[in-house]
Parts: sequence; C-alpha cells; structure tokens
Amino acid sequence: MRVWKQWTDECRTTRKSGSGPRNVTSARDDRHLVRMARTDRTASSRQLAALWSIATGVSLCASSIRRRLLQCGLRARTPLYRIPLTHDHRRLRLQWANQHRDWRADWQHVVFSDESRFNLWYHDGRIRVRRYAGERHLPECIIERHSGRTPGVMVWGAIAYHRRSQLLRIVGNLNSNRYIREVLQPEAVPFLQSLPGAVFQQDNARPHTARIVKSFFAAQQVQLLPWPACSPDMSPIEHVWDVIGRRLARDPRPVASADELWHLSELLTGSELEAHIKSSLYSSAYKLEIEETQKDCGTQFYRIDF
Repeated sequence: MRVWKQWTDECRTTRKSGSGPRNVTSARDDRHLVRMARTDRTASSRQLAALWSIATGVSLCASSIRRRLLQCGLRARTPLYRIPLTHDHRRLRLQWANQHRDWRADWQHVVFSDESRFNLWYHDGRIRVRRYAGERHLPECIIERHSGRTPGVMVWGAIAYHRRSQLLRIVGNLNSNRYIREVLQPEAVPFLQSLPGAVFQQDNARPHTARIVKSFFAAQQVQLLPWPACSPDMSPIEHVWDVIGRRLARDPRPVASADELWHLSELLTGSELEAHIKSSLYSSAYKLEIEETQKDCGTQFYRIDF
C-alpha cells in the first residue's frame, strides 16, 4: 500500500534522495575508510569496523562498512591466486618471451604436451543453491564433499598443428622411468617422428627433467623447446583440457567409477576435438603473456601469429 500511495501521490516508487537518517560518516571519513581498505586489501568488513572504531572512537557496523565501500566502488571479489615468483623467475619469463615473440611459422612445428587429471566429482567452488531463509540444512540444499582425494583419472596427451596424439591413461604416480616406458617410448617419440622438424614442449615437472629422461631425449635426437621455470600455463593444450573437462561436466551419462570416466573421456576426444584444436587455438593468434620485471610488475600481451 505504501508503494502504491507513493506512486499515486508522487509518481515514483523509489525513495526520495536525501530522505532517511543521515550517514554517520562524512565524505572525508569515507575517503579515510577507502584508504584503510586499500592498505589491507584482504581485511574483512568486521576487521575494518574494529580498526575504524580504534582510529576514530566511533562505532560502525560491518554492513555500513560494506555499504560505504560499495558506494566508493570497492567490491569484495575472489582474489586471483598464483605461485610465488622470485626476481629470477620473472627475469627468465621475460627473457623466454622476448626470444620467441617474433616466431611465426615456427609454432606450427611445436608439439605441446602435458598431463591433466579429471576427477569423478568436481566443481569449481562457484556452485550456488537457491533456497529460502531457514532451508540451509535441507538435503536438497546440501552438496556432499569428500574429505579424501577425489577418485579420477590422470591422462597424458600432445597436440600439434595438424594432429594430436592418443590420449594415454596414467595409473598411479608418474616417475621418470614410467614416463619413458609408458609415455615417451610408445607414444610421444613415434608421434614426433611422424612430424618432420617437430619440436617437443613439456613443462618442468620432475619426471620430465630427470637426468635419465634428458639422456633418453638425446639418444632419440628429440629437439626440445626450452621452458622457463614456474612458467604460466601458456601451452594451448591447457585449453584442450578445459574443453574435455567441460564436456565431461555437461555429459548426462552417469559416471560411477574411474574406469567409466576414462571410457567417457575417450569418447569425447574424437574428430570434433581435433577440429576445435585447429580452429579455436591455431587459426587465431596465440597470446603469450609476459610479466614485466620492473617494479610495477605489469602484464603485457604479445600476439604471436601462426
């Protein structure tokens, strides 16, 4: 009735500007609050309220803190996580990128390889449940999460400009001997030998950089693409893993075991995936992300065309 009366009397449904109680904080106080929030970006609204009370002697609730910061454009968001990087890591990243930023046709000879794990039950933490107040403990509003390691399958694969390797299943922990015996000898080396002038890319995982593996590559005359330590996930095969993971998540067929998950992943890596690899990863430009080593640590993008 109040909204209807407001509409009939004043032709509006929103609150009149300036009505309601006055703000406890002034514009100057709000600027000081913003400085506090920017000084410690991870401080919660309750922590900021406590700091505000100590600094000014005025009590301010956490909801008011959130409302003031939101009005000033500071919204609480999920942080971006990354591994710790030393100065040498940044320097080597930049050096590698500068050495390869002018490559063109060379990228067509690179075979990108990697391992990935697909879990039986997976979500990225962004699942939401629509419920009313008081329904938090309803069974249909609860998502079960296993405390131990989630069952799944570990796979290895490689992609090139015109072809892709077979998807290999890796059971158990992968060490350097198993890497040679189960991946390099039966699949990787024959795949490379079928591509004249191929350059093999792999990350710096310990099974990949062991002395016995380096000796094996030298004996097989495999040309390796140098890869910087603690490098970002620049390899296009990361996009392939993402495509397979999304297809597994969308597939309506129920999967109850790791064997069924492996069988389903084999079915989802057919000719359609090959078309996706070439069209979406290689026909467009390959973006190479470079982190600067200057004090601002900004990010630049160099476009490397195939």
